[in-house]
Amino acid sequence: MPTEADERQASSEPTEQSPLLSSLDQPSRNGPISWQSEENDVNDDDDNNAPLVEELSTGQVILTLSSIWLGVFLAALDSTIIATLSAPISTTFDSFTLLSWLASSYLIANAALQPLSGRLTDIFGRRAGLVFSNIFFAAGNLICGLAKSEWAIILGRVVAGMGGGGLTAISTFVTTDIIPLRNRGLWQGFGNICFGLGMGLGGVFGGWINDVWGWRNAFLIQVPFAVLSCILVIFTVKIPVKEKNISRIGRVDFLGAVTLVLMLVLLLLGLNSGGNIVPWTHPLVLISLPLSGIFLLLFIFVEDRIASEPVIPVRLLLDRTVLCGCLANWFGTMSFFAILYYGPIYFQVRGLSSTQAGVRLIPMSAGAALGSLGVGIITRITGRYYILSAAIEGMLVLAYALIAGTFNIHTPAAPPLIYFLLAGTGYSGMLTTTLLGLISAVDHKHQAVITSASYAFRSTGSTIGITIASAVFQNLLKDQLWQKFGNREDAAHEISRIRDSIDQINHLPPGWKDGVLESYMNALRGVWLVALGIAILGLLVSLGMKEHVLHRNLARK
Repeated sequence: MPTEADERQASSEPTEQSPLLSSLDQPSRNGPISWQSEENDVNDDDDNNAPLVEELSTGQVILTLSSIWLGVFLAALDSTIIATLSAPISTTFDSFTLLSWLASSYLIANAALQPLSGRLTDIFGRRAGLVFSNIFFAAGNLICGLAKSEWAIILGRVVAGMGGGGLTAISTFVTTDIIPLRNRGLWQGFGNICFGLGMGLGGVFGGWINDVWGWRNAFLIQVPFAVLSCILVIFTVKIPVKEKNISRIGRVDFLGAVTLVLMLVLLLLGLNSGGNIVPWTHPLVLISLPLSGIFLLLFIFVEDRIASEPVIPVRLLLDRTVLCGCLANWFGTMSFFAILYYGPIYFQVRGLSSTQAGVRLIPMSAGAALGSLGVGIITRITGRYYILSAAIEGMLVLAYALIAGTFNIHTPAAPPLIYFLLAGTGYSGMLTTTLLGLISAVDHKHQAVITSASYAFRSTGSTIGITIASAVFQNLLKDQLWQKFGNREDAAHEISRIRDSIDQINHLPPGWKDGVLESYMNALRGVWLVALGIAILGLLVSLGMKEHVLHRNLARK
């Protein structure tokens, strides 16, 4: 953060000692001229640290955030509802290839919109962004509920994913707009409870609605609640937009937005499709992944050299706290999603049903609420996050080390519940401490865009984590099975069946079961060790963050 000496130089020409972040939007002799005129830049340094709203009373804060958290709850519910609806939907349309696209289409749309929402709501307003997101979310669910073809329901999931991504991301921006940094973690904890509750209930709600009224009603019943959320937002969210002497459309970085969306869509499409929908050698994967790299380079060039008001100012990543915070999000999300996706498989291999396996993950959701709230309380009392961040990252590493070191076919019922509680606590605590570091390291005007950047790291991290875990699991399982049963009669056919479905464990030839269970445990141990290694990387990069002041007021004074 700028020192007092830096602040005294703010009104003069930048020097070699001028702080990086305070001059990002100043005209450059070698780069493009900012669209802002000198007349509008006279008080730019003051505006950088000026909050968008005045301090609100506790009652006003509760009313505003409660109206937003309804949308957050719905978005979280919708993200997991598909877990129990995929099979009946695929059966309805006689297309089991649809099963993978139902989840992937929502995930890709969700991840593509979130990084854009920061800058767009800076330009058009938080309320406009929330209204847009609620409308798209409701429209997407309506399309799904009325869909007559598999392409229609995929379209519905894409539209709903765009809305759901906006609801979760913009709620974070609004919380930052109206809550001082010292109290930020505590209120984020309350929001995470709503999000965790929605995720935890999604699968159960979807299954119950499907059994009672059919899967279409699971989507249709969300529409009126999304409309209600939209109405509440219109009347409660009152955050002004900083006006500029240029049209709002003129402020949109269309080239940056297009290159960012194409990069994310191509990356996630390739990673989600490879080894899941199509082989890794399929042209879809071989073309989409290299193209995503090309669009990443184009995005960086556009944001750094062309855009006057970039979607994500890439030079913010030159700040140590910003870069390390984003990378900690990236590695932490990779490791967490590897555990999240393969934890239920571990329990199912041990003979539990899908529902029973899902119940074993409830401590993870409870830990997520506990971690965020706990971090919020501690940061509110101490005003510091650096040591807490290291400790919470250490908790995440400890949880994965315990999982990797103790999970086997005979592990008692209680330890996994404790380890998943620690994992959930560590992950949500990491998200909260890194978010505090990111926001406190930049000026007010960059709060939303740097939060958007963290969402981009999270969304790609989740997909990469699942992809890495899947590759490790499948390759180890295949090697283990061939080592143990390669010389058996009809080995190729049996091994293929075992790799395709866990249910085949109950339909094995005589003498196979113990070896198959051991093979599964060894493959899963490989996943746990990879998650542990990635979590250690997250811990190491988090140590690179700096301690910034968490002010008690929005003006940061």
